Amino acid sequence: MMTRRAFVTSSGLALVAAGVGGVPSFLARAAQAAPAGLGRKKVLVTIFQRGAMDGLAAVQPLADPMLARLRPTLALGARQLVDLDVQYGLHPSLGPLARYFTEGRLGIVHGAGSPVPTRSHFDAQDFMETGQPGDKRADTGWLNRATGLLGHEPTPFQAVALTPALPLSLRGDAPALAVARLEDFGVAGPGMTGRSAAGETLEALYAQTAGDLLSDAGREGLDAARLLDDARLDQYTPENGAVYPRSELGESLRQIAQLVKADVGLEVAFAETGGWDTHARQGGDAGSFARRADDLAQSVAAFWTDLERHHDDVVVLTMTEFGRTVAENGTGGTDHGRASAMFVLGNDVRGGEVHGVPLVLDPDALEDGRDLPVTTDFRSLFAGVAGGHLGVPTGATLFPGWSGQPLDLIRG
Repeated sequence: MMTRRAFVTSSGLALVAAGVGGVPSFLARAAQAAPAGLGRKKVLVTIFQRGAMDGLAAVQPLADPMLARLRPTLALGARQLVDLDVQYGLHPSLGPLARYFTEGRLGIVHGAGSPVPTRSHFDAQDFMETGQPGDKRADTGWLNRATGLLGHEPTPFQAVALTPALPLSLRGDAPALAVARLEDFGVAGPGMTGRSAAGETLEALYAQTAGDLLSDAGREGLDAARLLDDARLDQYTPENGAVYPRSELGESLRQIAQLVKADVGLEVAFAETGGWDTHARQGGDAGSFARRADDLAQSVAAFWTDLERHHDDVVVLTMTEFGRTVAENGTGGTDHGRASAMFVLGNDVRGGEVHGVPLVLDPDALEDGRDLPVTTDFRSLFAGVAGGHLGVPTGATLFPGWSGQPLDLIRG
């Protein structure tokens, strides 16, 4: 049985497509007594690139002679790359992001990854999402812990994943939502689906607990629901001519932009994109990697264009479970490796730099003679972004068992 308090704060609460259109009437009625507006907040938007992105293809050193030898069909010439003017070139499909690097808003961290070596997608993703590499028993996410450390009363839209199910990153004690589609949603608790979940079940719960729901925390959450309904999400038009790709990532970022603009209290957002496991026919300036990179760049660029008046409030962080081998394999692809590249976009980001230890591709400098070594623990990157942008405590509070230092990526 769901408790009254759990209705407001349970991390299992989810918005799901229920075919009822808009906020359920009982929530809308209760929300009428709520104060208007939750105000603008700092927002961290995370994008998980599932499958392990080839960081060496994304951000390629320009002057290392070993690259062409190790990647005879995959390495790109300097003229094919977007020169970042820092001894690195950006894959041409990521070209829409280059302007943010030049403007000093986009920072790149090369050599980032987990200190615990594993070539299992499942283990590596779990370690990165829990923020506890090597601990297979960990069952809470680092983004959930970050949400819990924000230091104020939660709202239903404080932490949202634009995914059908709640990702491990957002599982834990702090409230978090999984939103499949904003345009048509109802409200459901764990195990509830369809019209009954959005109507009869929670209608009964509401009838029993109206007083609790209209406590201070409940009023704030219900106001968020009313504001989301008032935003007329079915009639949303992106600003500044932004055009989102008609892809899962493009749709996710479009909906996150809607939540940011609706002022419903969003502070942590999660989206994901798959297809980065490029074992075969990876391609150079065209192919599977180029298609995934183009979708990522076009989606992020549309999001950033759409949110122009919110640039001071938003930071975008990408992550991927590990990188790829430095040498290409016999099927024109790359196998599971160690370190990769991750991107951080925001007005206060120390952009225009490729952070981390400079890459050396000589086999003697590679891990096991084949992989880019991890020179930046992903926890250092995540702590630097979450601490610098959201102002949450870092260290072992955010990442249990970790004693490292946050990467200094956010100004101020």
